[in-house]
Amino acid sequence: MLNDADRRLLRQLQADPEASISELAERCAMQPATTARRLEKLVANGILKGQHAVIDWQRLGYVVEVSLRFTLDKTAPRAFDEFQAQARKIPEVIAIQTFLGRVDVRLSVIARDMAHYQTLYRDYILMLPHIAELEALMHVATIKTAETLPI
Repeated sequence: MLNDADRRLLRQLQADPEASISELAERCAMQPATTARRLEKLVANGILKGQHAVIDWQRLGYVVEVSLRFTLDKTAPRAFDEFQAQARKIPEVIAIQTFLGRVDVRLSVIARDMAHYQTLYRDYILMLPHIAELEALMHVATIKTAETLPI
């Protein structure tokens, strides 16, 4: 699906997402027009989904991060949909993941401090529909975060 030129381009883009097309072209030994066409093709094929800003939440005052694992009451026909719809409305929920197995959904929640988290937990998290079980895991440290692929 990908040829060597596409792989070179993606590696360079992962290493420096802010690089201009001419910079990427030079690093990949391609012409800028060719580089632009290849990027457009990668986007059109859904391989390159776009670029985004990565925000350091701690520098903005969010020092508490909690991973909440939920098992839902699946006797309700729309339990997943209703749970997810309500969870999306909580601004401090920064990620929602679904699983197969004992845990159905995981939310990543950020808060300014423990008092803020307690408020979020009581007023929003516990009010989410169809919760059968809930486990909270307090985030201590990030050892590795990699958004790059070994292309």
